[in-house]
Amino acid sequence: MLFARRRKPGWRERLRVAVWPRHSWRRSLKYVGKRIVRLSATPHAVAAGVAAGVCASTTPFLGLQFILSFLIAVIIGGNLIAAAFGSFFGNPLTYPFIWASTFRLGSGLLGEDARAREAIVLHPDNLRSVDGLMPILKPMVVGSIPLGLATGLVFYLLVYVAVTTYQRRRRRWLQERRQARTLAEVADAASAPAPIGNA
Repeated sequence: MLFARRRKPGWRERLRVAVWPRHSWRRSLKYVGKRIVRLSATPHAVAAGVAAGVCASTTPFLGLQFILSFLIAVIIGGNLIAAAFGSFFGNPLTYPFIWASTFRLGSGLLGEDARAREAIVLHPDNLRSVDGLMPILKPMVVGSIPLGLATGLVFYLLVYVAVTTYQRRRRRWLQERRQARTLAEVADAASAPAPIGNA
């Protein structure tokens, strides 16, 4: 590679970059936002793809969220690249808030006291087997459905407006550029010397 690093980053450096970008979160989010609005698809496809990724990120199924986001995007007619970008909504900084919210919401929907359930579920003996994890996963799955639908809808609306605005401005800019080029060609043709006829 032309710009490959001389020294490959170790696992600590890669973990640090995964949690905190090299430059800043603002710059990284701005970059992702620009990549999303510049996707060559309809506003609905881009917005639906991002919504699918965000919705999949609220589920507790780590490692399957990309696949889940692609499945949801295919079902609702979303763009797969946008779905991949949307799935970054779930990251090491947001997961604690997402998981706590889905657990509390799911426990409430199941008619259970979340704090009492946490005291039982989070006991070290219960975390050593799949059966011990099921009391945690069940409310999280139940809670992820309304949370995923709500956040997906919010992101759909935001991205739809952003992509529509960007594409409208781009079309206007391209049209003005074509008109300027046409006027320049007409002006060049008018200013060109007339050909001398045969005597």
